[in-house]
Amino acid sequence: MAHIKHRVGVALERFAAAVTRWAGSTTAFTLASAIIVVWAAAGRFFGYSDTWQLVINTSTTIVTFLMVFLIQRSQNKDSLALHLKLNELVAAMEGASNRLIDIEDLDEHELTLLHKHYSRLAVMAKRDLELTKSHSIEEAEARHKRKIDGERR
Repeated sequence: MAHIKHRVGVALERFAAAVTRWAGSTTAFTLASAIIVVWAAAGRFFGYSDTWQLVINTSTTIVTFLMVFLIQRSQNKDSLALHLKLNELVAAMEGASNRLIDIEDLDEHELTLLHKHYSRLAVMAKRDLELTKSHSIEEAEARHKRKIDGERR
């Protein structure tokens, strides 16, 4: 049963990926535009009736409903892949703060606190002539403190 579920999941994944790629193509846009032109021209033959209007309204509503889920699925997958790539870079970089790994799971308050810390880091980096020297908040604060202490002597 799990094997069948997996195969169905893989098939749906491939189908959704193909539809997502196609929906963003010039061909898809051209086809959608042609459908609208044909529908508008057909209005004359159908006397611009309520049924004529209902056909396009129902069709576009159904397509829009399905595309919302398809687009969200695509965005979720792309977002996850991007986060994983960024996590790998943060984990691999010497001196990078590992606190940034999986920060997308933090709540809004925690993200705001981290944003304030990195804003402070940016201010410190702007004061430093060698911007590439700042690797983490802790390093930047320690370096900044050493500079201030050295200036006071």
